[in-house]
Amino acid sequence: MQFLSIILNILATPAILVGLVALLGLILQKKPIEEVVKGTVKTIVGFLVLTAGASFLQSGSLNDFGTLFNYAFGIQGVVPNNEAIVSLGLQQFASETALIMCLGMVANIVMARFSRLNYIFLSGHVTLYMACMLAVILHVGGLRETTLIITGGLLLGLIMVLSPAICMPTMKKVMKTDTIALGHFGGVGYWFAGQVGRIVRGNKKQIKSTEDIKFPQRISFLRDTTVAIGLTMVLFFLIVTGVAIAKGGLHDPVIAAMFASGDTKTHWIVWALIRGFNFAGGVFIILSGVRLIIGEIVPAFKGIAEKLVPHAKPALDCPIIFPSAPNAVLIGFLVSFLGGVVGLFILGLMNNAGIAIALILPGVIPHFFCGATAGVFANAEGGLKGCIIGSFLHGLLITFLPALCMPVMGLLNFANCTFSDADFSVAGILLGYVAQLVHGNGLLILAIILFLLPILYHYIVPKKYPNEEKGE
Repeated sequence: MQFLSIILNILATPAILVGLVALLGLILQKKPIEEVVKGTVKTIVGFLVLTAGASFLQSGSLNDFGTLFNYAFGIQGVVPNNEAIVSLGLQQFASETALIMCLGMVANIVMARFSRLNYIFLSGHVTLYMACMLAVILHVGGLRETTLIITGGLLLGLIMVLSPAICMPTMKKVMKTDTIALGHFGGVGYWFAGQVGRIVRGNKKQIKSTEDIKFPQRISFLRDTTVAIGLTMVLFFLIVTGVAIAKGGLHDPVIAAMFASGDTKTHWIVWALIRGFNFAGGVFIILSGVRLIIGEIVPAFKGIAEKLVPHAKPALDCPIIFPSAPNAVLIGFLVSFLGGVVGLFILGLMNNAGIAIALILPGVIPHFFCGATAGVFANAEGGLKGCIIGSFLHGLLITFLPALCMPVMGLLNFANCTFSDADFSVAGILLGYVAQLVHGNGLLILAIILFLLPILYHYIVPKKYPNEEKGE
């Protein structure tokens, strides 16, 4: 169990996982020891920088903004949170989760090697979350021990290639290359936003990108991503904080705790200014980490692609695409969050009309990371107009999907929690209801069939290389 715990920690730590992948790739290319060490260390440091930026952003701005927003406007409901529901699941299914995750990563490599879905999923933390969800749902479906682990591992391996696959056509447009895939379990939402952008674009060959926004000379400083994000979030923090104070006063426990800083009290305007600029600082750190990773992981991954899994593509976490369209990142976040607010209002109306459904609060964290990514995808397909409409509808999507997933989570005794990202909700809804109809070994047989289908198709209908990308 101690060895298993160590393996689980390695697989769930993206920096170490991707560092090991870079190490393996460089060794397979027979690079000199100095290049192996440099590439491995810089890859790990890049991911640590990215993680530090995300953590700084979440603890320094996103959580505070969400708390104040809900307080200011008196909203009550369930905030989708992957970490919260996984922490509950691991209390009962820690061993099953670890083994499913390990087997799932092996299944991912097998699928990438013997099918056309040549993606190696490298986002270890979300892989852990999906493994936990599968363990819980399959347990409810009547599976135990070895059967549960094999079924969960096969399903996880399949999901780990399907999610990057549906995103890949738009991902090529975003990154201007087919060497990197998107490894984040919000793929259904990103694909959806991209399709909305394509529909909005119509048959127009020339579309105005979010990055083509022309600022007057006097405000040309807004072209700088850090400046634009900082000023925008300062404005939002000032508005939300002002409304919260007008409602409860400075002595309200929630507000007083928010503004406390050591032994002194920070003025709310100063606090809002710092939190807004903290947000911009967090994004800047994330983008710096992304640039460092891209510069190392792609060359290192060639060794794996050439030696172990031909034509393999690394599937990396969603911030990897943020530098490609910084304006779309900001627009996507804000408009997706607006979609979440509108979605909450619609859910409230449905409850008032007698339709019992969970009220899903607009979580700032999923709307930032998933909404920003959806904005970049929608912009790549439909420009500025596509970004706005696609991000808004994505905000509605990740509001209604968790609401539909709540009954499944309720059956699993997690009635007060639900997952936030689209792939979790889709997989949870489908598998949750299938598990109620197909019990025991029937789930294992179904998982084996689903896993083998892409492999059999690849061998029955061979793909012609090197022009395989035309068919993707």
